[in-house]
Amino acid sequence: MTKYLISLPSAAMVLSDEELALAGVESGAVIEEAKATGVYVFAGGIDEQLDPVMVSGDGAVAAETYPGSRLTGGFAVLELPTREDAVRWAAKIAAACRCAQEVRAFMYDPAS
Repeated sequence: MTKYLISLPSAAMVLSDEELALAGVESGAVIEEAKATGVYVFAGGIDEQLDPVMVSGDGAVAAETYPGSRLTGGFAVLELPTREDAVRWAAKIAAACRCAQEVRAFMYDPAS
């Protein structure tokens, strides 16, 4: 099976405080459903209060990122048999979060 990244940038969630609270409850329910069906791998949100850093091969740390890199928001990694299944799960998450989701497939890694 393939692992899929289902994600959204934080800027996509333009919600009132009340809607944000509901989205949290409903998206949590979708994640619990994914766990119960055995497709859940990992989910979380990017801590945007901590600035990203670039670490080179010699361990040097710089307060920068790759040009165009804008990883924010939240994501789920689900292991699913087909891309169509990933799209169905993304639709559930989109409905719960009240915003569209990106779907990307991880390349196959026989060690994982």
